[in-house]
Amino acid sequence: MKPLKIAAALACALLTPLTVTVAAHASAYPVKNPVLVKNALYQAGPLPTTTCNDLPDEPMTPAEARTYINEALRCLENTWGQHLKKAGLPYEPVKVRYVTRLPKNYCASEDGETIQPSSVWYCDWDRTLSFKIGKYWLLGPITGLDLFNTIAVTYGYHVQKQAGLYDAGEDLRAGSKAEHLEQGRRMYQQVECLGAAFTKSVWPLPGKTARDWERVASSFYRDSAEYGKAANRKRWVKAGFRTADPASCNTWAAASSKVS
Repeated sequence: MKPLKIAAALACALLTPLTVTVAAHASAYPVKNPVLVKNALYQAGPLPTTTCNDLPDEPMTPAEARTYINEALRCLENTWGQHLKKAGLPYEPVKVRYVTRLPKNYCASEDGETIQPSSVWYCDWDRTLSFKIGKYWLLGPITGLDLFNTIAVTYGYHVQKQAGLYDAGEDLRAGSKAEHLEQGRRMYQQVECLGAAFTKSVWPLPGKTARDWERVASSFYRDSAEYGKAANRKRWVKAGFRTADPASCNTWAAASSKVS
């Protein structure tokens, strides 16, 4: 399958939805797979309250960006490692690499390259985050929480992979393009929610205010068949930040209208 990718844009981060197999006969919603709707990830309570006080200022150079990303990932590993173990789920640190471009056909990608200068991919084959550091991530305070949120959301795919959600979602069948798109939106909106839940678990961040977070949480302006309506995406992000609990991110048990 193609690597999951975030291309950092000014308004929000856009992810390539999970590829879902299309079959002639669909299983109607609600989704009945217990791995998706009753996952242990949802049963372990809110994420542990920790801090990310060593997070540096927003980067101005590629070297500073690497330092920033590495520290954000250290915080993510600390939080999600504890939660996954508490839930009785496997935990494996994500692999990280920095690239100028992806190798051709990496993780079944079509061309090994992104059209955006600032991007991050998650490949489930080797459980690796690949970061391409471009100009957008080197604007310092202008970017506010955008880079932090991008890292937190993308790491959500690694959480899904370890919890079995990723593979279970990929194994679903879809009898129509509409159902195929809905399955992708459930996966995508879940990682947005998981990213927000993590941010709340380490909140407040050094030098950041509630207004900074509100700008990130409200930075969805366009409806999309692939990613969902702006209102729904905001709703899931705000639910994750309100509770810091992965149970609030169970998009698979939600009505179709909630992930449209």
